[in-house]
Amino acid sequence: AKEIDLSFGSIMAWGMAAFDVVFLALYRPDNPWSVQAAVWLGFLACLLAGLFAGLLNGFIVVRLGIPSLVATIGTQFLWRGVVMVVTNGQGLGMTPIRDTLLYPLLVGRIAGVIPMQFIWTIIFAVVVWFFLNRHKFGAHVYLTGDNVDSARLMGVNVERIKIVTFAIVGVAAAFAGFVVSAEVLFLWPTLGEGYLLNTLASVFLGGTSVFGGTGTVFGTFVAAFIIAIINPGIVAAGWTAYWTQLIYGLIIVVSVSLQAVLRRKLA
Repeated sequence: AKEIDLSFGSIMAWGMAAFDVVFLALYRPDNPWSVQAAVWLGFLACLLAGLFAGLLNGFIVVRLGIPSLVATIGTQFLWRGVVMVVTNGQGLGMTPIRDTLLYPLLVGRIAGVIPMQFIWTIIFAVVVWFFLNRHKFGAHVYLTGDNVDSARLMGVNVERIKIVTFAIVGVAAAFAGFVVSAEVLFLWPTLGEGYLLNTLASVFLGGTSVFGGTGTVFGTFVAAFIIAIINPGIVAAGWTAYWTQLIYGLIIVVSVSLQAVLRRKLA
């Protein structure tokens, strides 16, 4: 949609901060029902917090006219600061969630081998692919990213499309934050830090254009696996881990540069 959200890492932590508040308010160790209520309502609060953060990003970008690059850098620091204030910089043990259905549903192992995170990755990819390629919402997203004026002339509510897109990113980020925390059974206030570089590398390597209007879910899906094997590949080759950032940076620069060159040639 010709926008970018750099705050998703902080939204991961912000969603878990909302979980923290609700969980601590409801959790009673001696009451099994309170454990269930605390975990499930905390999970719902996490998703709602992500939705709120996404809507706020969309409002700032669309209604106030601030470029998304600048706006989401600001909200990135905003939500990280909120998390630090709410948690007082302290982590939270999440061991009680093992007694709920939510734990095996999100981070369990199928046949003791296949992690549920992988299943959720496929589910998200299929759902997003469907809406991008088989629903008018996806067509409107592509059209908005390709040419805003043309989209408006064709009756597309560009403002709503962008706000909804930011909201989806917010909910997805909060969900990812919960899954990551559930896997280690601990909430770290620094959750989400360090995800930005490899995420951008996956997106741009997957063919999503920084200029908008171009990109596929399948390309990003494959690129995510390529990016994921770079670090262990570097270690297996005997290089130091410092090479990882260098290679990720090169991937981003080269991908964006190629997009710019191809864009000029096709113009």
